Amino acid sequence: MAAAKAKNKKQKNENEDQGFTLNPLTLVQRTLQGRMFLTLEFFKRYWLYVVAATVMMLMYISNKYVYQSDMAKLGELKVCLNNARTDYVDASSTYNSRILESQMKSYIDSMGIDLNVSKQPPYKITTEEK
Repeated sequence: MAAAKAKNKKQKNENEDQGFTLNPLTLVQRTLQGRMFLTLEFFKRYWLYVVAATVMMLMYISNKYVYQSDMAKLGELKVCLNNARTDYVDASSTYNSRILESQMKSYIDSMGIDLNVSKQPPYKITTEEK
């Protein structure tokens, strides 16, 4: 019976040394003692979890990259939208001023008043005092 217990204890220690345990306290102890806790046997046994964790990290990084590039593209589109709105307001005001001028001209012509658009800009007359 004692031999069986000794054999179980020895086998348990060998399994711990091969990296088969995931007990956090054991991992901390090994790290503090300077022993490796990520051994080849650990990766052989838990290869699926390691691959899954790696794939998830890569997906996270690629998702973050796509998000940042989309945000940069959105910023560029906002600038283009503001420029288009400014162009629209400018074109609209130019069109409205031309429409109002032509309507006023046709109204004055229909009344028979002889008024024309001045070719020279208006100027201010001042008197010089000495």
